[in-house]
Amino acid sequence: MGERFGLYLVLSNPVAGYEKCAEAAVAEGVRYLQLRMKGAAQQEVLAVARRLRTMTLGTATRFIVNDEVGVAIACDADGVHLGQTDASISDARRRWRTPGKVFGLSTHDETQARAAEAVHPSYIGIGPVFPTPTKQPPDPALGPERAANIARVSPLTTVAIGGIDTSNLPWVLAVGFTNFAVVRAVCGRSDPRTAISELQATWRKVARQAG
Repeated sequence: MGERFGLYLVLSNPVAGYEKCAEAAVAEGVRYLQLRMKGAAQQEVLAVARRLRTMTLGTATRFIVNDEVGVAIACDADGVHLGQTDASISDARRRWRTPGKVFGLSTHDETQARAAEAVHPSYIGIGPVFPTPTKQPPDPALGPERAANIARVSPLTTVAIGGIDTSNLPWVLAVGFTNFAVVRAVCGRSDPRTAISELQATWRKVARQAG
C-alpha cells in the first residue's frame, strides 16, 4: 500500500562524491535522496546538505537528511529520516512545523511496524533485508520473506532496505515490495548514474512482468 516510487537512494561515503551522486539522482528522476553521514561533525553534514539541497531544489527528487533534525531544518530539506533510537517522529514534528515535510522511520520487526502507524510517518523503512556492513553494529538480516511479512502488517508506504543490488532486487520485488533503498549499490560505484539506471531498469522490468 501507499506511495509507489521504486528507488530510494541513500548516500553514505560515496566513491564518486556526494555531489556527483546527487546530480545523477536528479538526472535519473530518483524520487528520494537521503544524506547519511554517520559520525561526521554537524557542521560538515550541514555543509554537504546545503549543497545537495541546492541541487535538488525544484526537481522531482525529494532531499532527506538522516537523523539530524536540526540540519534538515537549517537547509530546508524536504524531510528527515529517523531510526528507532533517534529523536521521535512526534518530537521532530514539534520542532519542524513547516507543512508538507517528509518524516521517515526505520523499522526492523512487526512490533515496530505496527507501532509506527500511531505516529503517522510518511513511510517506513524495513530491514536490513540482506546482510550489510553500512550500519554498525549491524542489525540481523531479515531475509526478503520476513521483510515482506513485516510490510504486510502496516498500511503505510514501505521501503525495503539493506544489502539490495541488481542481483537480488528481483527477489525483493517478487515478495511484494514496490519501493527499495540502496546504499552500496550506488555509493560503491564510480559511475553512479549508470548504477542508478541499472537499478531502475530492473525495477521497471519486474513491474512490467507483474503488471
